[in-house]
Amino acid sequence: MAESRAAARYAKALLDLAVESNVLEEVHADMQLFVRTCEENRSLLSLWQSPIVSHLKKMAVLRELFQSRVHPVSYSVFEIITRKNREKILLDVARTFHGFYNQYKGIQEATVITTFPIDENLRSQFKDMVRKASGKQGVELTEKVDEQLIGGFLLQVGDRQIDESVKGKLQRLRQDMTKA
Repeated sequence: MAESRAAARYAKALLDLAVESNVLEEVHADMQLFVRTCEENRSLLSLWQSPIVSHLKKMAVLRELFQSRVHPVSYSVFEIITRKNREKILLDVARTFHGFYNQYKGIQEATVITTFPIDENLRSQFKDMVRKASGKQGVELTEKVDEQLIGGFLLQVGDRQIDESVKGKLQRLRQDMTKA
């Protein structure tokens, strides 16, 4: 809990610094790069989490991987966090930054789960549904496939969920029948 609060504080401070320095898009791209790099290389994530690996070794890896690839504002925050021996929150800071970025830009995050990959036409319809539900014009839609839904879709917008799946309808029907 304390780590997530710390990550949120660092992410918010980074957003403020990026906006003030007029490098918001560059820093956002850097945070996305950091998340992708960590997700694609589990050993790197293990390195940040490890209490056995020395602080100096972690700093050297961070410098080697990111100093020449990211904006100096992004790297300075990575360096500050690492110097304070809080490397284990680096990934949380980058992920949390993305949420703050979307909030700042007025972009609504949503997830749609269907039984098949959706095409551009359906993607557009789901984005319209998200715009209508959230009142925001920007939409970041994450698409997932779950064949257990049988058919239909499940749309999550913030803390709201629209369940139009066959599986969901069958579950509701079963609940209604057991109540009677």
